[in-house]
Amino acid sequence: MNRLTIPGLLDAAAARHGDRVFLTVGDTRRTYAQTREAAVTTAGALAARGCRPGDRVAALLSNRVELIDLVLGCAWLGAVVVPLNTALHGRLLRHALDASQPRFLYVEEELSGRVAEVGYAGQVRVVGADEPPTAVRGGKRTRDPHPSRPGDTAAVLFTSGTTGPSRGVRCPHAQFVWWGRNVADSLRLTADDTLYTCLPLFHTNALNTLAQAMTVGASVVVDRRFSASRYWARADAAGATCVYLLGAMVPMLLAQPSGPADRAHRAWRGLGPGTPGELWGDVRERFGVVLVDGFGSTETNLVIGSVPEDCRPGSMGRVRDGFEARVVDADLTRVPDGTPGELVVRTDLHHAFSTGYLGDAAPDPGAWRRTGDRVVRDAEGWFRFVDRVKDCIRRRGENISSYEVETAVREHPDVAEVAAFPVPSALAEDEVMVAVVPRSGRTLDPAQVARHCVRELPAFAVPRYVDVVAALPLTETGKVRKSVLRERGVTARTWDRCG
Repeated sequence: MNRLTIPGLLDAAAARHGDRVFLTVGDTRRTYAQTREAAVTTAGALAARGCRPGDRVAALLSNRVELIDLVLGCAWLGAVVVPLNTALHGRLLRHALDASQPRFLYVEEELSGRVAEVGYAGQVRVVGADEPPTAVRGGKRTRDPHPSRPGDTAAVLFTSGTTGPSRGVRCPHAQFVWWGRNVADSLRLTADDTLYTCLPLFHTNALNTLAQAMTVGASVVVDRRFSASRYWARADAAGATCVYLLGAMVPMLLAQPSGPADRAHRAWRGLGPGTPGELWGDVRERFGVVLVDGFGSTETNLVIGSVPEDCRPGSMGRVRDGFEARVVDADLTRVPDGTPGELVVRTDLHHAFSTGYLGDAAPDPGAWRRTGDRVVRDAEGWFRFVDRVKDCIRRRGENISSYEVETAVREHPDVAEVAAFPVPSALAEDEVMVAVVPRSGRTLDPAQVARHCVRELPAFAVPRYVDVVAALPLTETGKVRKSVLRERGVTARTWDRCG
């Protein structure tokens, strides 16, 4: 069995660590051997329903064991799992389904109405009402996995674009295996570790904790959601030695009243991409946790990173073995150290990067990949994130396409023009702001615009700030000068949805 595939990784881990506890999700607790058996059973259940290698299986599921069963079961069968953001509804859900064309869709009972509204025509299984994926009796046993190759697509993960709709990233089997090896090394994970994540499994960060644990024989505890007030108590209950934080989560945790739970846990390091450098010391002093940063995206891997014993607050780290990274200008020419520019990356590891987007040809494996991130490299090879090159907005750990926000706002009958852009948030990352121009002869109510967005967009993408303006600043070629809007930011006349 190929070790650079998900079934190969799972099979090797089950053979080596069979009786060790691998997974805890809610009341479900499984060893490595039991997890392998669940993957085999799920693959058989899918096959009994007509699923074949190469078919796409979408999942509109929160952090629950059925989603993990689908991820591993699809990999075992050779099918492609498509985990969807549970905040999607309406236009954005329809777009994701139209783009990925899944033959099957698993959805939580409370979310099933959204699927009916968008007119999905494939097979729908309602988890919580129908049988869960592993509960089919009499299904064909698929004891031996499909002979997938390292470059075959294992999952399609949607990531927000900056100038168009969200795009489905084709993630091959080997990409997950390399994620597991690279992050496990960066965090210095061992079989004695327990990994605790409450991040959503439809994103790369949480999904890859499974691969990290399998790589070293560790245990992973998947929680339902983030709670700032109960985070450390939950980490303690999990027995966590390693935690996973996004930059916006850290200020929320530090804003909580101090208490005994702050230090009652066993966690001593955490992956914390995007955490402001000035907060690293506070996290270490108050919670006893050393933060490790890095650069990785749905399209790539852990290209840049640090380790607990060698990390710098506010720095992503240095280039890891098997990867290359450069900082370039608009002409893709390398810039001197200390000069901001766009980060481009490449790898010589076998299928460590995605094979491109749905509908696009696969890129040259040895080609430089543009990241859209502005960074600075210092003379010692450490990289520091500056901002996004284009107009992606990052809020509460979610990448938000300004294009999708603008599309939703523009459908309001009183809106003539709109521009969406990020403004600083007190919780790190961004808040969403829109500048809107009313239609001629119309009076535009910002609160109505916000209510319209609540109906059309996921909660994390709904603008907090609305500015009603007479005109948008334009370039000579008619493009919106968003830099002017960002610099102006929130003013005294800006409507604040939280105000």
